[in-house]
Amino acid sequence: MERLIDSLRLRHHLAPEDYATLLEGAAEGPLLAYAMQAAREVAVGRLGTGVFIRGLIEITNYCRNDCYYCGIRRSNRRVERYRLSKEEILACCRLGNTIGFRTFVLQGGEDAALSDDWIEEVVNAIRREFPDNAITLSLGERSREAYERFFRAGADRYLLRHETATREHYAQLHPAAMSFDHRMQNLRELKEIGYQTGTGVMVGSPGQTTEHLVRDILFIEEFRPQMIGLGPYIPQNDTPFAGSPAGSIRTTLMLLAIFRLMFPDALIPSTTALATLAPDGREQGILAGANVVMPNLSPPANRAKYALYNDKKATGLESAEGLRGLERQLNAIGYRISWERGDYRGPADGREATLRHEHTKE
Repeated sequence: MERLIDSLRLRHHLAPEDYATLLEGAAEGPLLAYAMQAAREVAVGRLGTGVFIRGLIEITNYCRNDCYYCGIRRSNRRVERYRLSKEEILACCRLGNTIGFRTFVLQGGEDAALSDDWIEEVVNAIRREFPDNAITLSLGERSREAYERFFRAGADRYLLRHETATREHYAQLHPAAMSFDHRMQNLRELKEIGYQTGTGVMVGSPGQTTEHLVRDILFIEEFRPQMIGLGPYIPQNDTPFAGSPAGSIRTTLMLLAIFRLMFPDALIPSTTALATLAPDGREQGILAGANVVMPNLSPPANRAKYALYNDKKATGLESAEGLRGLERQLNAIGYRISWERGDYRGPADGREATLRHEHTKE
């Protein structure tokens, strides 16, 4: 099966049945090790040993949606809710900028109280104060008009995981009020507008099969996102899937390697979920081809409240305060922190942006 890894590295594409073979073979140590080594060599060869850091600011844990797997779902009455003010968000950015962060990631539930006007105002304020820093949004499904406004205000990137490329599986994970087609439409709109767009999956989510994961690979292969985010599914106690098993770390690492070999220039995080399931999960993700980590800049008092899943890491090396320890961890495996913005620098996919940032107009 190593020949499949070699072929993917050379051609950036395999037949669907070959992807299934690799996923089903992820439990085999030698095959996974070979895939990770190939992905690591590609990542270092194209991008060097620097790992880009993003300052994560979790701006709200209110959410209008009721996704069956998510700890901040609307129906969870046990969550202590919060939302940050514009000044609190700017304070997080100031702290991050002082430390050296050059990318801020504003993430949150789909909070109905955060209007498009308010988000646009926040993005504008960050852009005015930090004109050279990248702004990434991960705020769920919005209208095209809203996405265009945020882009004009200065947002550079948008993260929206498709979660599953299989309609029937999507229905297993979400209530009927949520639309698979709308999620896919939003992703297309984000790319058309000109965002560096990220998508991805939960590995091992309830009901997921190898066939589903192959469809995810094929979707991402066709969609060609600049960023690919994936991590193992982890259950949350206050959801309908509380008793479900966590996703496989090995399958997650194999997928990371596959996507690195498929997209040598992509921005691929080693996620907190990996670090939650295994003490060396973050390092293993880097060794499988990931090249981004996202330490938490959120106010410390709020981090544990953003409880998407059980035992989510909320202190330590995944926080901004842990950067020295993170650097030591990366150095131990031959990597280092990169303080650059870390924009996507790979080939364009032929689509033209329909908008420009107002702050960059000539």
